[in-house]
Amino acid sequence: MLNQSVPPRVPRPTPVGPVLPPILPFFAATSRHRPAAISDRAALDAVLDGEDAPVEWSEEDIVFLHWRLLQEVSHLADPTTPLEEKFDTLRWVFSEREKDGMPFSFVSCLRVVGCSPLSPIAYCGLVDAEEVRDRIRHSLKAWFNATLERYPDWVCDAVVHNPEWVEARLAKNPQWINEQIKQMAVQGDLFA
Repeated sequence: MLNQSVPPRVPRPTPVGPVLPPILPFFAATSRHRPAAISDRAALDAVLDGEDAPVEWSEEDIVFLHWRLLQEVSHLADPTTPLEEKFDTLRWVFSEREKDGMPFSFVSCLRVVGCSPLSPIAYCGLVDAEEVRDRIRHSLKAWFNATLERYPDWVCDAVVHNPEWVEARLAKNPQWINEQIKQMAVQGDLFA
């Protein structure tokens, strides 16, 4: 349970824009929270480089982090989002059910953002994670088709016929497809 007696460190700033696509309409809101900014670059570097000093997180910051993770789902609908990022987000959304209770799991983020009084969106209560997963699952084909239109045919064929192989390559090197496309542009397709 979140401790509501602790005042947030950051005042309620201006909205930062839409949260998730229409696939998750109950989260389609704007955030009233923006993490505190450190204006002095040297001070920021000192905070980031200081291994000895622990970072203190307010409860509102933790709720905001859950909300920020949920925003990654909106990138699935964007055709310009790299395939590796889409695979990573899908791995998180459709992780094993045993992990649903873990901190920062997809289900945990839905619960925290939907139910917390410190949430950057209006209260919407418990959200059925399986319903959200079903909506995402239903839209995946269109989202991937839009993304794959930007790639050469061999990439589309590889993703459609052997997605695990493509995912493994991208996990090792997120620039793998770009490197292959560049190499083929220089050498030409040896098998054409």
